Amino acid sequence: MQWLLNHSMFLKNRLYIVGESYGGKLVPMVAMEILQGNEARLQPQMSFQGYIIGNGLTDSNIDFNARIPYAHRMALISDEYFESAKINCDGKYYNRDPNNLQCTYALQRIQKCLSHINQVQILDPKCGNRAPKPYDFGWDLTFSNDNSIDHLVLPTADQECHNQDYSASDVWANNQTIQKALYIRKGMTTRWRTCSDRISYNQNVESALEYHKILIKKGYHVLVFNGDHDMAAPYMGPLKWIHILNLTVDDDWRPWIVNGQVAGYTEKYKKNDFDLTFVTVKGAGHTASSYKPKECLTMLHRWFSRRPL
Repeated sequence: MQWLLNHSMFLKNRLYIVGESYGGKLVPMVAMEILQGNEARLQPQMSFQGYIIGNGLTDSNIDFNARIPYAHRMALISDEYFESAKINCDGKYYNRDPNNLQCTYALQRIQKCLSHINQVQILDPKCGNRAPKPYDFGWDLTFSNDNSIDHLVLPTADQECHNQDYSASDVWANNQTIQKALYIRKGMTTRWRTCSDRISYNQNVESALEYHKILIKKGYHVLVFNGDHDMAAPYMGPLKWIHILNLTVDDDWRPWIVNGQVAGYTEKYKKNDFDLTFVTVKGAGHTASSYKPKECLTMLHRWFSRRPL
């Protein structure tokens, strides 16, 4: 709000709130604050149009619970292992009952199959510990931590370690010229870090679904997209919580095309003036735009212009 007051030339611009990963919870919460501020006639009034969530966490129980079915769908675990876990865990793999020994055993077998898979892009090599730990995103509440041979999983010359990009972003964000251009106040932080664990806060919102249910009534435009090779926040999670919102399918599941090639699949939902477009980005992992920038840029251009994907 203060930023808009200081840069009043942007006040009339259409405003969208965008976030990825854990931002899936924060985006609807910020959207709610803007809605309530506008309704209370607080200044400045914002031209809020909608929001975008990419590979987001909306409801921990839904999104994290989708990992086991996703691993089965992607042929990372066998039918036998999946059926055993589904029956013995009663379909509840996240925050499971620790006293259910049959469930624990079923998940231990699955863990052995997945322990060397890169959760944020299942086709990428697992390149040690340079990316944020998977248990930072709730992985430890499905599986126990076992990093006993992490030191043996070293990249070779033939491996392309996507998380090396984090090093470049650290250098860029800590450049004094960049920080000055972004109007970062001096002394605000000594060093910017990717996925910093130095921010002190309590996580007290298990699900953001109630925020979505309220925002549906206000007629906003929403885009939810997922890289289809992300196992940390698999696309099956959003499909489940979108179903809970009881929207009407307005445009059936179909491929969307970029340069004559299938870039993923999409489905559009409506309820009165509210619309939600769900998109998968084929071949992308967590933070889909870093894997498929051309496709994601095309997706955004089409969505912002209100054209069908």
